[in-house]
Amino acid sequence: MKKIEAIVRHHTVDDIKEALVEIGVHGMTITEVRGFGRQKGHTETYRGAEYRVDFVPKIKVEVVVPEVSAEKTVSAISKIAKTGQVGDGKIFISDMQDAVRIRTGETGETIL
Repeated sequence: MKKIEAIVRHHTVDDIKEALVEIGVHGMTITEVRGFGRQKGHTETYRGAEYRVDFVPKIKVEVVVPEVSAEKTVSAISKIAKTGQVGDGKIFISDMQDAVRIRTGETGETIL
């Protein structure tokens, strides 16, 4: 199994969800996160005062898929999230040793 974590822009999440469901990914977790990379933040104005936002808000999408589906999943996320601009995000892929469905005690790929 592979765990795929994608840090993406907010407006891409619904399209990513649809694309993943279309290719057979049956579950995902999203988290609102903040961070910076090459985008380096931006400046905003509040009540006439300008201030710097160093940590840019993003969405973290996490899915666990069978190893044979990992490449297709990464490709689907990349296709939706890519705008060609700085700040599109990143995708991290890691090995998942095991997983357990709490309700039944099932383990491994059968829970996906």
